[in-house]
Amino acid sequence: MKHNTAGRWAVLLFLCSMGFSTSWAQEKRSLNVQEAIGLSLKNSSQLKYSNARIEEATAALKEAVERKLPDASVSGSYLRLNNPDVNLKVKTSSNTGGGGTTTTESPNPSQAAYGIANVSLPVYSGLRIRYGIESARYLSEAARLDAENDKEGIILNTIDAFNNLYKSKAAVNLVEENLQTARQRVKDFTNLEQNGLLARNDLLKAQLQASNTELALLDAQNNWQLANINMNLLLGLPESTELAPDSSSLASAATVKPFEEYVQSGLQNRKDLSALALRKKAAETGVKATAGEKYPSIAVTGGYVALNVPSVLTVTNAVNLGVGVQYNIASLWKNNARVQQAKAREKQVAANQDQLSDAIRLQIAQAYQNYLSSQKKIDVYQTAVAQATENYRIINNKYQNSLATATDVLDADAAQLQARLNFAFAQSDAAVAYNKLLQVAGLLNETTIK
Repeated sequence: MKHNTAGRWAVLLFLCSMGFSTSWAQEKRSLNVQEAIGLSLKNSSQLKYSNARIEEATAALKEAVERKLPDASVSGSYLRLNNPDVNLKVKTSSNTGGGGTTTTESPNPSQAAYGIANVSLPVYSGLRIRYGIESARYLSEAARLDAENDKEGIILNTIDAFNNLYKSKAAVNLVEENLQTARQRVKDFTNLEQNGLLARNDLLKAQLQASNTELALLDAQNNWQLANINMNLLLGLPESTELAPDSSSLASAATVKPFEEYVQSGLQNRKDLSALALRKKAAETGVKATAGEKYPSIAVTGGYVALNVPSVLTVTNAVNLGVGVQYNIASLWKNNARVQQAKAREKQVAANQDQLSDAIRLQIAQAYQNYLSSQKKIDVYQTAVAQATENYRIINNKYQNSLATATDVLDADAAQLQARLNFAFAQSDAAVAYNKLLQVAGLLNETTIK
């Protein structure tokens, strides 16, 4: 009896744990576009990489600024000596005007120690320090603009993924609804066929359509699962989370501006084009810095020396202060090639800037035409839905009055489903097309992030 009671408790605990794991695996979450964008920006590995590049560029700028600071070094040594032969000769003079050399007793030092401290403050270096700081500042700002450009790309990618999620879910809902209608039609046709009011062939056609709809539902559900997993990975959510996209947040209720306004906006606001402009300025300063290597470097120097060789020599308070000049004469004939290389890099950046400007114009033209086309598709598909619905109603009435075949009804129903799918997809695709237009015009970030 006790064994049976323990077994019941074990089964009960197992069922409870299964129920808990099932509810966890089927966690649902409602999601709108703004939430999706926020999560994707928060968890984007691309943005983390971009931020790391900003930190690197900022550190490079700090390093360039620190080159204006003085250089200081301290060195010292303690030495053990063998038995050196030291012969000190000191020249002396007498009152009679004669001179002579006095030989002193040779010391026998066994150790020596010295210390040196040097400080050098750069005063002039052919303006290389100044141009280096200027170039590093341009590159730091360019890295920040690159991150902003990556941010807009992530926003558009999130909107596109959200659209795919919505479209796959809408397809599942519409196919499920159509499957219910198809199954009900099979039941109705079965009753008619059993009463001798319908040909066997018509019943088989209805059953075949129901089977095809079930296969279509499997494909739609598979696409939905893949879109759901992709969205979870993009947002940094558990893969088991079932997302319910809010289609109302994916809207494109906007008045399109003239084409030239988007072109001007793209040329003014595109972060990648602005980053190239800064890199061009950095290349220009690089040419000046390279040319500055022909000039000497001047620095204020100072130092302190201390020396102690027991029984031989002791030096203290040996402070020096002066001006140091360094000039590499060979730069007069070796620096020209480096200047030419720097100018070639500047030309490359300028060519890339021109190419990107042309590409921006083409991208805006394509996005502009795609958005206008998407708006026309909405109108066409909306009319098609009304036509398909009315066509199905007429065909179904004719079939009820034996004026149309079952095949006609099935075809009309399939056309109605396709029209509804096309209309639902056209609306969401128009929203994506509009956001793509904003992205290529450099307006997406300020429009979507409030």
